[in-house]
Amino acid sequence: MIYLNDRHIREIGMDWPRLLQTVESVTTIIDQGDYVQPLKPYLRYRDPGNRIIAMPAFVGGGIEAAGLKWIAGFPGNRSRGLPRAHNVTILNDPATGAPEAICASSLLSILRTAAVSGLMIREYLACRKVETFRLGIVGWGPIGRHHLEMCMSLFGDRVELVTLYDINGIESGSVAPSFRNKTKTAGSWKEVYRQSDIFITCTTPEARYIDEAPSPDMLLLNISLRDYHPESVKHLSAVIVDDWTEVCRENTDIERLHEQYGLSKEDTLTLADVVCREGLQAFPPNESVFFNPMGLAAFDIGIADYYRKEARRLGIGKELE
Repeated sequence: MIYLNDRHIREIGMDWPRLLQTVESVTTIIDQGDYVQPLKPYLRYRDPGNRIIAMPAFVGGGIEAAGLKWIAGFPGNRSRGLPRAHNVTILNDPATGAPEAICASSLLSILRTAAVSGLMIREYLACRKVETFRLGIVGWGPIGRHHLEMCMSLFGDRVELVTLYDINGIESGSVAPSFRNKTKTAGSWKEVYRQSDIFITCTTPEARYIDEAPSPDMLLLNISLRDYHPESVKHLSAVIVDDWTEVCRENTDIERLHEQYGLSKEDTLTLADVVCREGLQAFPPNESVFFNPMGLAAFDIGIADYYRKEARRLGIGKELE
């Protein structure tokens, strides 16, 4: 069995086109039904703000991987100088069940999240025939930073301007030198929201704060899942999810829209509808698109398996008996 951590993942590198290709392949496999993904349970005890989530999945097709992602989210860790999230992913041989890899890497979860966003952005740009766009990111933690890296790697020649905001401020040195000529910081989330064509929330808010409707023809990547007051997006018809059953719970914005305004599964499309059937073509060209990805175990297993194979190919990682 091979052991990988964040250092090994960074040594292998972040090939964003290949990561996007991996999540696209998993999306196609999900659409074809050659996967198993039980509803993920949340383990909570004592402090209800903390949670540990079990995410098992099997992915068939051209990937053939099985395993479990076990991720802990403890918001109070930041005040202790610790990462908010800790992630361990175990991969098993799908033919025998024998453990093949253990990945103690929160970075894997971040890369999966950004790669899924990249796939959605690619489909949106292609459907709307967008040549250039203004990018906005609220929340400048690891997920926000890797979203910027992903966007600039995959779409950098099409990005006119990047506007960033974080409630705790943003140090100029935290933005990569190669991006700074296109990047500015804002004084509020509203400034970012009103100036962006693609708007990404990467926050951990204590309460919802987005209280105004988006401008026409925006792509809203609701990575945080709990930023929008329901009334601000209740009029949108282009609502995209990764999986309705997963995302319509745990106090997400989708669950709030369901409970307060009757949003149903039939009112939404999935990422697979968008990727495999050009689902965005169903909406008017000026309709804003609201993407809500809960995070699917199948994507995590696909990304972890990609790094396992790359580690074997490159001779990176530590062998465990």
